[in-house]
Amino acid sequence: MRSHSPANPSVTATAVTVVANLLPLWGVWVGDLAVGSLLVIYWVEGGATVLFATVKALLAQQGSPDVAGIEPLSELREKRGGVSLRAGWPPVYPRNLPFALSVLGLWTAAVVPASAAYWVVVAPQVRLTPVLALGISGLLIAQGREFRFDYLRKREYTDTSAREILLEPTQIGLLLAVLGFIGMIDERLGGPLVLSVLVLVKTGATVRQLFVEHPALPVPDRLEGRFTETDLAETAPEIDPPDGEPQSSVAVAPSPVLLAALPTVALGFLHRGVLGVFALLGFAVLVAGPVWLAPCVAVVLIVVGARIGSYYLRYGTIEYRRHEEYLVAHDTLLDAPQWVVPVDGARFSVRNAATDRLLGTGTLEIERLDPDDTSVQFGPVADLDAAVETLDLPVVETDRPERDPAVIAAALLLALSLLVVPAGLLFSPAVSDAELAGLAVAIGPMFLLPVVALVWVALRWI
Repeated sequence: MRSHSPANPSVTATAVTVVANLLPLWGVWVGDLAVGSLLVIYWVEGGATVLFATVKALLAQQGSPDVAGIEPLSELREKRGGVSLRAGWPPVYPRNLPFALSVLGLWTAAVVPASAAYWVVVAPQVRLTPVLALGISGLLIAQGREFRFDYLRKREYTDTSAREILLEPTQIGLLLAVLGFIGMIDERLGGPLVLSVLVLVKTGATVRQLFVEHPALPVPDRLEGRFTETDLAETAPEIDPPDGEPQSSVAVAPSPVLLAALPTVALGFLHRGVLGVFALLGFAVLVAGPVWLAPCVAVVLIVVGARIGSYYLRYGTIEYRRHEEYLVAHDTLLDAPQWVVPVDGARFSVRNAATDRLLGTGTLEIERLDPDDTSVQFGPVADLDAAVETLDLPVVETDRPERDPAVIAAALLLALSLLVVPAGLLFSPAVSDAELAGLAVAIGPMFLLPVVALVWVALRWI
């Protein structure tokens, strides 16, 4: 259970937020605000909310409980510490990056394409009226004021988590989906009464989120339990290192870390946001031709770069330090300990990593004897024997297992069998180049992961 700081927005500031959210209600009844105009207001506000929420999530100091499913750059969830981009600024926490990317991916793969389809299919007539401009301006001013004065100046980032911050963009995304659905069916359904209900629901969700983020605001006793989200935050997951200077240290070898990052690229294409983008691009290639291959290549390069950079940030900036009874993994970039293991309270074993076989490096698996704790990785280091001796680790055998030709052959045969169908489509005269490109974009990532995994298994036993 986290403790909240006393810093909270004033009643006046809260009233500004409420009034800004109710401005569209005045426009619905007085200014003849239709579905299309209301959608413009919330789409602009939603885009601003996503950008503000992304920045706020990266600055959130409290920890966030794990979520089910595959997160982008999920290995960064275990990263401890943050880095200040400028003196006097709050630190950015890499562990919050997966949550921020999840929301950006949701909007990129769902809200943006759906909104574009709405404007193409319905083509609503939207005029820039004073009511529309006032509604947009009021919501943007409320967003900017809350971010600058409450979140930054009052240091609210020290008392919140990334999961709490990212509730509001999700709620606005759902509201946009409802508005777009109403407009797609029949804009006459979006009469004043229906639009008023939507505005009030959105305002209620915003007010609730305001009370969740600022628990010191006055709330009636009978409603107090409705404005708590204790399951969305936990104590900041920082680690206290042992006292004193380390007796010895060994740095990670960067080359095997970069090589080990290559198989993880396949995981980057399994996230729902990335899969949604590729499905849309594949459809665009089939309909509009190979001109859409350019954004496809750009997405691939972004995913590859993000995966390699994320993996390197997770494992490539570590220095292992021996403190009498403890072994500490210290991140030299963030200047923060990542884990602490009692040497006598852990079991050390050699990991059979493909990168170590290829480059002659070494990696250890450290299993804590405490059943509540998970295992951690030591390495890869350039010379495992020298590292064990320098850090005085209780490791007797540092040789990797012998090669296994049977495992190598089985893994490669399975990988080749998975490539039979793509190869058949590639050489089939019935499939055009545009169709082949579209299929490669839409379903190619699904074949990538098992093939890469099987090849990597084979390399481990070469």
